[in-house]
Amino acid sequence: MTPLVMEFTVAASCEHAFDLWSNRPSLWWPRSHTISRADDLEIIFERHPGGRIYERTGDGTEHDWGEVTAWEPPNRVTYRWHLFFDPADATSVEVTFASGKEGTAVRIEHRGWERLGAKGPDRRTNTGRAWGAIIPVYAEACRTA
Repeated sequence: MTPLVMEFTVAASCEHAFDLWSNRPSLWWPRSHTISRADDLEIIFERHPGGRIYERTGDGTEHDWGEVTAWEPPNRVTYRWHLFFDPADATSVEVTFASGKEGTAVRIEHRGWERLGAKGPDRRTNTGRAWGAIIPVYAEACRTA
């Protein structure tokens, strides 16, 4: 099945864009796209291959979202992603950041849908809609944060 690919440019340096995506996602990731939906949650990427990606609420409750598979600041991060799903149904996300004339070109390639069998096409479609809602929030945060 074809990977889901989103490409866009943000008004920020590679360093800032990578930092916001991987080190400060709590500033921009919509609470509606979290497990707890808590206002006081923190989203954490452990900054190394094998590191966890998870949310932690103010009371210390944690919910795993995935696992970092490559950490290459400020140009690339990849991870296994299972937000809202069983870890056995994880897909793969690669995010790259490249300097350009207008700012930083960001490319998200989300793949692994074929591993999900009959669930793959619907999950790919729904995930595409979610990225469509999340990317503008991230782009605005790159401009203002």
